[in-house]
Amino acid sequence: MSEKKITANKEPKSLSLLRSGVLVSICTFLSRILGLVRDAALAYVLGASGSADAFYVAFKIPNFFRRLFAEGAFAQAFVPVLSEYRVKESKEEVRALISAVSGSLALVLLCITVLFMVCAPWVVYVFAPGFAGDDGQAALASNLLVITFPYLMFISLTALAGGILNAHGEYAVPAITPIFLNISLIVATVFFARTAAQAETAVAWGCFSQG
Repeated sequence: MSEKKITANKEPKSLSLLRSGVLVSICTFLSRILGLVRDAALAYVLGASGSADAFYVAFKIPNFFRRLFAEGAFAQAFVPVLSEYRVKESKEEVRALISAVSGSLALVLLCITVLFMVCAPWVVYVFAPGFAGDDGQAALASNLLVITFPYLMFISLTALAGGILNAHGEYAVPAITPIFLNISLIVATVFFARTAAQAETAVAWGCFSQG
């Protein structure tokens, strides 16, 4: 009887994990498809030009740091610690951990964002040294970086919230979030950049709105 009870208790959990796995897989697939549509829309609207190169540099820099703060070492370290806290500690201590980590991460990201926005011209030269021979292209990339870099702060805090939800067994919202991020940039590219005076600036604001 005890073995039957244990088996019966495990079945709902296994089904829940299966549903979560299917949901995450479907959302990831849709996100990749929309990412392809996003890249195609960017290529169509911006084309192959110096202004397009300036945008891609300004878009690449916050994405480079996103891998560190939103998807890299931080997320891999935080989620297991939070899961362990949920098992071993009280709810008050779990809330205290989340508050401390959220506040510290937001402060660090705010400082980094302000620093990189102020130092945007030098940051561009570090990531795109080839722009050194074209002051206009470098200046455009710097201006675009000021618009796009806050995306790092927004997306990192979003990833933190997603990690907290995952640690509590909620997978739907973190899985769906990348889909809306891609849709945001696609809409900005297709409906605003095509009619804007500077397409790359409109797309940069679309990147900002992704956060």
